[in-house]
Amino acid sequence: MNRRLSIAPMMDWTDRHCRAFHRALTAKALLYTEMVTAPAILHGDQQRLLGFDAVEHPVALQLGGSDPAQLAEAARIGQAFGYDEINLNVGCPSDRVQSGRFGACLMREPQLVADCMAAIREAVSVPATVKCRIGIDDQDPSVSLFATVDACAAVGIEVFIVHARMAWLKGLSPKENRDVPPLDYALVRRLKRERPHLSVSINGGIASLDEAGAHLDDSDGVALDGVMLGRAAYHEPAILGQADRRLFGAATPDVDAFAALDRYRSCMAARLAEGVHLAAMTRHMLGLMHGRPGARAFRRILTVEANAPGAGLEVVDRAVAAVREAEARLADRGEAA
Repeated sequence: MNRRLSIAPMMDWTDRHCRAFHRALTAKALLYTEMVTAPAILHGDQQRLLGFDAVEHPVALQLGGSDPAQLAEAARIGQAFGYDEINLNVGCPSDRVQSGRFGACLMREPQLVADCMAAIREAVSVPATVKCRIGIDDQDPSVSLFATVDACAAVGIEVFIVHARMAWLKGLSPKENRDVPPLDYALVRRLKRERPHLSVSINGGIASLDEAGAHLDDSDGVALDGVMLGRAAYHEPAILGQADRRLFGAATPDVDAFAALDRYRSCMAARLAEGVHLAAMTRHMLGLMHGRPGARAFRRILTVEANAPGAGLEVVDRAVAAVREAEARLADRGEAA
């Protein structure tokens, strides 16, 4: 199946530890970095900003910016680091992003977005892609979305990830912009229907693999090319263990929560040896046991004990043991009944 499942870039969440953990659950999903601005890459600590583990592949670098020359150079650097895709953020609604003239406010300047994408595409040989909203503030989304997509398509961009909400930059916080503006999935499907030669992925409010699969279904004559999961994948990461089979038809077995932790263990050990605190990794797995007996104890142990000085993998082992013990108690009660 020629489909895209991607995990949304989320500031302060999808760092290298989160991505390595998610990779332990799914081999197929495309992982995204947090947004990194082009000036930060050009003038900052590139290893700290861009370094990642080879186990994360395939992984995309998401850039923020609006200067074509800066973005082109940042994209070259990203490709040299080994990223599999370079993505431009045209959707983030934060105040900092607006003041820097990038993110969602670029929906008002489709030609500038196209100029940026043309520069990125010329600079790298890996795919150059766009993640955008359907519009901002008082724009007509049926105009703004198509204007942005068409301008970029005219310079050779073929892959678009669309967050199916407006961004209301005047009056809503970034958090509210993730929930308050209504979703318009139909408009994204219309984009695919009217631009069938483009790859169109949908993002926003997708809470389960069932919903993801429905977006990829062509029951109405339109099959979207991909789905981007955000908070659902972060807060209930165990769902990713089923994604390769359910969304890609992979013949490999699903990866359960315990198996994922076993897979991730060597990465955790390597990072601990480098001086990374355990909590920097375990904070991303608090929702792994969601819905299972012992999930609360799992979260408590990781939240409290992983922050202790010198905390190691024995903390993860205790958290896992709490779940296994809770499940065993439940099974014993069932047998007794």
